[in-house]
Amino acid sequence: MPMMFDHGQPSYADVNKDILSTMLVTGRGYWILLGCTMSFAGIFFFMPWFYQLFVGVGAAGMNRNAVWGTYLSNFIFWIGLSHSGTLLSAVLHLTNSPWRKAIYRSAEAMTLFSLMTAALFVMVHVGRVWFVHWSFPIPNQMGLWPNFRSPLMFDVMAITTYLTASSIFIYMGSVPDFAAVRDASSGLRRRLYSVFSFGWRGTAREWHTLGWAYTFFAIFVVPLAVSVHSIVSWDFALSIVPGLHHTIFAPYFVCGAIYSGTAGIVTVMYCLRRFLHFEKYIGQVHLDSLGKLLITLSLIWTYINILELFSTWYGGTSYEVEALKFRLIGFYAPLYWEMIIFCAFVPLLMLFKKIRLSWNKMLLISVLINIGMLTERFIIVATSQPRKFLPDAFGFYFPSWIEISITVGSFAIFATLFLIFIKWVPAISLYEVKETLKPLRRDS
Repeated sequence: MPMMFDHGQPSYADVNKDILSTMLVTGRGYWILLGCTMSFAGIFFFMPWFYQLFVGVGAAGMNRNAVWGTYLSNFIFWIGLSHSGTLLSAVLHLTNSPWRKAIYRSAEAMTLFSLMTAALFVMVHVGRVWFVHWSFPIPNQMGLWPNFRSPLMFDVMAITTYLTASSIFIYMGSVPDFAAVRDASSGLRRRLYSVFSFGWRGTAREWHTLGWAYTFFAIFVVPLAVSVHSIVSWDFALSIVPGLHHTIFAPYFVCGAIYSGTAGIVTVMYCLRRFLHFEKYIGQVHLDSLGKLLITLSLIWTYINILELFSTWYGGTSYEVEALKFRLIGFYAPLYWEMIIFCAFVPLLMLFKKIRLSWNKMLLISVLINIGMLTERFIIVATSQPRKFLPDAFGFYFPSWIEISITVGSFAIFATLFLIFIKWVPAISLYEVKETLKPLRRDS
């Protein structure tokens, strides 16, 4: 087994002190950063959204030829970013990978908050958000009932199911740590965590039940995560619009989701090391493993893109070829080739171990990958809907300042949720990190 700790093995007391101090001790810098992210979310996300609610959805760049825009592409991006957290945690738990134990809690939190951010884009996209309850199968005064054959209804059910399962998964694994926080705190916090920990005492029966239940949910989450993004791809693939009607979309979306999510985990791990001083627990073994996974996903993603281009060209259908030309050499061609460079060529740098083990270089690569993946989702929408079957149906879509601002603000919402999370839940699992420690010898 590779060495798990770059700076020597900590003691059990060190684990409690280092991780719990991030929750129990709050410095001035934390409040400044939280205030900045909340301000950015209010200015760049909620204020433009309220303006759009006031003047109508026409404030966005969508039109008769392109009824879907940045809101849907951002929805796909955030759903994709959510996949690697819970999915990677579940797969590595089932394979009993020891390097998972220090990073999975934050990765699962990334899943939860990405799903919440994605759900906000559904609200923004529908326009009249006060009627969103019509999408649920509940009685209403107009006798409306959702069309369960619609792919958009698939999304509602998929997100609800995945959000519920992910919440239970992260909460279940946090119960022993909530008990540790309860024992290390006093006053109101102690009473709150007494409730959160369900009276956990650490008996053999409790550990056995937790292990069984956690493994059960891990088995349940893996096919659920795959099916959720397959369902998201059907929003496009079940249409007959050229450039969208492809059978490859389900594996394409699943691969892209895991790809962007893994890159997101690298970014989150860098921030935990840099700002919470978790250098003891998140080391080169994690960076090396995530880098190798990113290389693999990059090659799969590149292969699927080549396959999509080849099948369109080989099919020879005039409207599919027209949609392909618009994507490769049209107005948005620079964005398409930026996506290819960032997602297909830049990750190949990680083949060099010196780059793969450098935190700064890996941070840059992970950010570039997610910029490329965000561009990919935008390209899917912007180059397909405006190029339908007949030239008189051709149009053009370009996002308005409202859409661009809301896109930027969504990252501030995610950062705000994550900052709140690290003050209420241990960002690194206490008990699972302790499982990786070698027992200390006692002199007889």
